[in-house]
Amino acid sequence: MPHTPQALSDAAAILAMRRKTGAQGARLPQPLRPLDAESALAIQALVSAQAGAGITAWKCGMPVQGQPVAAPIYGDAVFSGGLCTAWARDGQVRVEPELAFILGRDLPPRPAPYSAAEVDAAIVRTHLALELIDSRYSDPDEAGFLENLADGLLNQGLYLGPQVDAEHARSAAVLSINIDTGAGETIRLDGRHPAADPRAPLYWLAEFLRGRGQGLQAGQAVITGSYAGSFGLPVAQDLVIQYGALGKLAVHFSPR
Repeated sequence: MPHTPQALSDAAAILAMRRKTGAQGARLPQPLRPLDAESALAIQALVSAQAGAGITAWKCGMPVQGQPVAAPIYGDAVFSGGLCTAWARDGQVRVEPELAFILGRDLPPRPAPYSAAEVDAAIVRTHLALELIDSRYSDPDEAGFLENLADGLLNQGLYLGPQVDAEHARSAAVLSINIDTGAGETIRLDGRHPAADPRAPLYWLAEFLRGRGQGLQAGQAVITGSYAGSFGLPVAQDLVIQYGALGKLAVHFSPR
């Protein structure tokens, strides 16, 4: 773990600047690299403080080998309404098809754990969504999990599609994903939620943040895992993605 607050701040400054400019670069310098999840999360929190935009969403998943899967998504990188501005690489934006659960009430820090029923009661809407994927590292695989956790787990933003039926969505363990690229091509993917229960990672996140004294806030969106990994979609084209029987999402990417 970086031994000083200055080291944590220096690591965050590198990642925050790359996030603002869209630049990618080498791994963090060796003395600044997180050696455990706590130092990675400390850097992540400092990136949030330096980003200058509030946390309006979270990405999460079930823990991997005991490591937390959670990262904030900032208000200046959350889009809806058809047009989405994103950092593009080679004319494409990488995305992950997901569901977004919108909270209608706070889930603040408190001594007692949150039950699944309490979290369910806090969900006011469910939307189709695309997580926007990008890294501040040129080679995120080389960086490894902890450095990627410090950097927000490859997140660059979120596109919120239309609202869908909440009860149908909560049981959607499997979804066929059909992508119309607008060029006479349809890509078909067999979608499967990595947690089987799309809300399970949200239950975990509510408890994780409660235990850290953070909590979740009304109005925040939470995405909980991709149905079909990540893939690239072209910029400057009208795209339509069908999420099984839940509905369809239309988006047009504009490069930043």
